[in-house]
Amino acid sequence: MGLGFLIGLICVCSSILFPVSASIHEYRNEAFIPQSNASFFHGGSEGLYASKDHNASKDQTSSTSLNNKSLKGKSFIRFETVTFVRTKESASKQYAMHPNTGLVEAIILEVKDRERIGGSFLKSNAICCNPSLADSGSCKLGEVIIQNNVDNPNWPRRIQTSFEGNKEEVTMKNIEVEISSTGMYYLYFMSCDPLLKGTRIKGRTVWRNPDGYLPGKMAPLMTFYGFMSLAYLALGLIWFLRFVQLWKDITQLHYHITAVIALGMCEMAVWYFEYANFNSTGSRPMAITLWAVTFSSVKKTVSRLLLLVVSMGYSVVKPTLGGITSKALILGIIYFIATEALELVEHLGNINDFSGNTKLFLVLPVAFLDSCFILWIFSSLARTLEKLQMRRNMAKLELFRKFTNSLAVSVILSIAWIGFELYFNATDPLSELWKIAWIIPAFWSLLAYSLLVVICVLWAPSQNPTRYAYLEETGDDFEEEGISLTTGGTKVGGDMGAKLERKERKASSATDLVYGLGEDVEEDKRE
Repeated sequence: MGLGFLIGLICVCSSILFPVSASIHEYRNEAFIPQSNASFFHGGSEGLYASKDHNASKDQTSSTSLNNKSLKGKSFIRFETVTFVRTKESASKQYAMHPNTGLVEAIILEVKDRERIGGSFLKSNAICCNPSLADSGSCKLGEVIIQNNVDNPNWPRRIQTSFEGNKEEVTMKNIEVEISSTGMYYLYFMSCDPLLKGTRIKGRTVWRNPDGYLPGKMAPLMTFYGFMSLAYLALGLIWFLRFVQLWKDITQLHYHITAVIALGMCEMAVWYFEYANFNSTGSRPMAITLWAVTFSSVKKTVSRLLLLVVSMGYSVVKPTLGGITSKALILGIIYFIATEALELVEHLGNINDFSGNTKLFLVLPVAFLDSCFILWIFSSLARTLEKLQMRRNMAKLELFRKFTNSLAVSVILSIAWIGFELYFNATDPLSELWKIAWIIPAFWSLLAYSLLVVICVLWAPSQNPTRYAYLEETGDDFEEEGISLTTGGTKVGGDMGAKLERKERKASSATDLVYGLGEDVEEDKRE
């Protein structure tokens, strides 16, 4: 089996075990990992676009500042104070006068060229050149085997650094490697010298795209979050104007909707500024990212609670949620904690901090809580529709049917998208489709926004609030019918409404089986 498969396996493992969280890759005295007849260290992987400015065709020694305007349009990987440290035992075995007593190679490759690393094209499983291959002239002894690309002879790129004498440390030159071809790039530091076993690495590399330091996979998201900020702003302005115009007819539900719009606006704006800062500096300050993550978690939690209270018929079928309020709040708090933990792992994790198992451990609680919300929302909707049908509130019934249909469509789309996401990740383990990977998180933001728009349209402030508002009297249902469906404002006596109310109580008591919803019976009595 050739090294192409091995490099593919390493790429998969490294993308799971070593998620990169910034374009400045820090190496904090970390160890090389033995593999076959070599030792390697994964230095990072990112999608990079080709440089727009090709004035510098050769690699340069560089001390350019990150904020230098001359970098605009350039795409590169820069090595800054990358230092290799071998063990004292290894250094003591060398002679002080020898110029080259240990070789470490930095290998930069595009993922499509992974089969060119190692001896697979020579029908060998070796990563490093061995005496038999060296004798045949296929490679140089002590170096990583690389089959150069015919179309681009300098790639995959090899940068060599040698220890001198019996010194324990050696530092690479601050080389800047320009990227002239768009692709997913991987960086590995590799050594073929068995005496360098136990070698460690420290320093950093800086990766840059033509328009900034955002990785190629994330770059489109900055534009997307900017667009979504404007979308929430437009929705907020329309809602605010309607809110002010009809403020006398505002219900508590309208305040809840306003809060979700405001949170969504803040969430998208903070994410945009977080990405813009990342793009300009190459790093993610914890304070800004923490604010973005927290806004996102709060907004997700409040949005689900809004769907839940709407499904229960709050301010439409019932004036309060009664004892259910505490249960909904507890579920919301637990969901917020689980979501915040997952988001922090995804956005604040360092290269070696979290494994795939850790992330999976945090994803499962969020998925379970989402299932609880969905089950509770649809069971509440079923009960609300039943109440409205028994009371013959046709206007409200039609309103909730539209909401139920919209929610059902969103759930179907969510399930389909989860299937697509699983397929996408399974068929693209090496991130070769990095250019379109941004649509995965973008879809969920669009879906949440679409549902919010539906709620805003259905429950928009109106001069005829009886279309959705709860009226205290038991004759509320028939008054609504008279006001909303006729022009004469005809009212039906309260006796018949009371009879229907009693029937509704009996029917609802038989269906209160999920999440302790039987407390609605006591609430109806209080009404």
